[in-house]
Amino acid sequence: MRWKDERESDNVEDRGDSGSSGGGGGMSFPSGAKIGGIGGLGLVAIVLVGMLFGVDPTTILEQVSSTQTQTQQTRTAPAPQQGGPAPAASEQRKFVSVILASTEDVWGETFKQMGQTYQPPKLVLFSRGVQSACGMTSSAMGPFYCPGDRKVYLDLSFFADMQRKLGITGEFARAYVIAHEVGHHVQTLLGIMQKTVKFQQANPAQKNRMSVMLELQADCFAGVWAKRADMSRHILEPGDIEKGLNAASAIGDDRIQKRTQGYVVPDSFTHGSSAHRVYWFKRGFETGDHKACDTFTVYQKQGENGAK
Repeated sequence: MRWKDERESDNVEDRGDSGSSGGGGGMSFPSGAKIGGIGGLGLVAIVLVGMLFGVDPTTILEQVSSTQTQTQQTRTAPAPQQGGPAPAASEQRKFVSVILASTEDVWGETFKQMGQTYQPPKLVLFSRGVQSACGMTSSAMGPFYCPGDRKVYLDLSFFADMQRKLGITGEFARAYVIAHEVGHHVQTLLGIMQKTVKFQQANPAQKNRMSVMLELQADCFAGVWAKRADMSRHILEPGDIEKGLNAASAIGDDRIQKRTQGYVVPDSFTHGSSAHRVYWFKRGFETGDHKACDTFTVYQKQGENGAK
């Protein structure tokens, strides 16, 4: 992936020694949510949370007790180590900043074409734990987007975990993670996130189904970013898209469930199958059009197999 010597974003906030702790999967939380500990999920679900790029916001919220929230909110992220970041960490910070800048350029132009002004998110780098408008969250939760403060949160160690735990390699796969979380920010700016969470709250039986639509749309938005960024800056090299598709496939609900519990429960999906995630990323990349990412309409018309 070609990214060096490209513009870096001014919207990166470093809150300490990133890259020293274990990571997990990403998620998005509704505005005002307070995330503390997890109770009653069971070992398998905890593993899923730790490996996925996003979970259903209301599912996590239902498992968090006020006692756990109060306890974790008293904790603070550790102070940065002395002597500055290691070279590898510094390189990763630069990479993240360049990718974020690229999303700013792509979505800035897209919103301009819609007659709107894009308001880019801040990206917060942290280590081990972080306080956001969505509450206190540990690195075990992985990258996430918080609509409450409109920031993306990332512990750089997650990239190492992607390779070690899931076999996901390549810079573009890492860029996909960032673009997916920024996709949740785009959903928030367009009002999609708010409408989805409101519908989930009013229709609990549809909670997982709506979460799948939300996550697949963020995958599609990541594909749109990749297409437009490549058209304007020629960032892609041979094999990059394949790495992105491999990442999307590796984090499908069916693959994760099969790996962690030995069987698949489609009704419990919150992100979509591997085939769904690959399909929607490819749809975004092939069209380069965010309007082609209406996962909600497709699922309403075709049901759970609406990815094809």
